[in-house]
Amino acid sequence: MRHRKRKVTLDRTAAGRRSLLRNLAVSVILYEKVRTTDARARAIRPIVERLVTLGRSNDLATRRRLLAYLPVKNATKKVIEVLGPRYRDRKGGYLRITKLGQRPGDGASEVQIEFVV
Repeated sequence: MRHRKRKVTLDRTAAGRRSLLRNLAVSVILYEKVRTTDARARAIRPIVERLVTLGRSNDLATRRRLLAYLPVKNATKKVIEVLGPRYRDRKGGYLRITKLGQRPGDGASEVQIEFVV
């Protein structure tokens, strides 16, 4: 039974899940719009929102914390220089998940996760 187990495993080992979530977070930050499955989008949303909230303050400690999580330096730079100032006055809810339907190959529910304007 899965009672009180909140972690979303995405049917992967811990290392594979960590890698998937980091790379998906980078894609969402760099491209601001990504088409993926519903489960992945729901797993990545709180992570990216936490990173953007962290990026609202522009100091060395913030930059180092972002660099520790994001494997691409351009993503860290964009969070601090573009996304942080854009959402400085917003309390949260930076991302929107829009349902697109079923994927033809395996029937997985596809969604588009994007930043709110």
